Amino acid sequence: MREDAVAAAHPTGTATGHDEVRILRATHPDDNVRQPARGAVRVDGGHAVSGPDHRRRALVVRGGWPGHEPRAATDLFLPFLRGNGFDVDTLDSLDVYTDDERMAATDLVVQCWTMGEATEDQVRGLADAVRAGTGLAGWHGGIIDAFRGSIDYQRLTGGQFLWHAPGLTDFEVTVRPDHAHHPVVAGHHRLRLHSEQYWVATDSHNEVLAETVLPAGPDTPWDQPVTMPAIWTRTWGSGRVFVSTLGHHLPDLTDPAVRDITGRGLLWAAR
Repeated sequence: MREDAVAAAHPTGTATGHDEVRILRATHPDDNVRQPARGAVRVDGGHAVSGPDHRRRALVVRGGWPGHEPRAATDLFLPFLRGNGFDVDTLDSLDVYTDDERMAATDLVVQCWTMGEATEDQVRGLADAVRAGTGLAGWHGGIIDAFRGSIDYQRLTGGQFLWHAPGLTDFEVTVRPDHAHHPVVAGHHRLRLHSEQYWVATDSHNEVLAETVLPAGPDTPWDQPVTMPAIWTRTWGSGRVFVSTLGHHLPDLTDPAVRDITGRGLLWAAR
């Protein structure tokens, strides 16, 4: 796996993981997502890319089931992406995935599209772009409860939502100790949420950064606690994929820890 500089700030202001970590104020006073310093150098494939002089391209593709508020949820991260050197386009159609030229020129796709259907050509276009180096990132149902009928899409993301308990649940997400220094989660240890706790189907190609435990009880058909991946990364060809199962509603995404990790994940996935 490549180890690029994901210029995210560690709470202590010290580098604790694979990469140098620097602190900068957020672009907006109410933005809890830590931002990389202007002029920070990101190493990509052996080439140094200067932050202020190199604009990358991001596509934010949003739609599907309205319950996950795809527009409002993704709007939270538009200033963050622009502040990190991206030209950002927002789209409410999956047709862009069949535009080979545009996808090849895109460094990051942020998808928030719960359920819905994608054509074979749309899924193929997205998967081909990621294999060629375009990053893919998203959260919750917007990335792992999309296009339920597409096995090729599920192989791309490395997971599929299966179930959550009725309503919202109090639960914890714990960063795995063996990945505590990964740039996406460095400085975080345990997150406490009141939200949907996902039961997912995944595969061993994922690099699981954080987990959550679904408890067993007298009314559950499972007789012991079940540990589930909650945040993971994976590679697909030359591209990177970031998935967080967190982010059911805006209170999740405005939680400082969730928002920070999500923002770091977007940067990690980007080419």
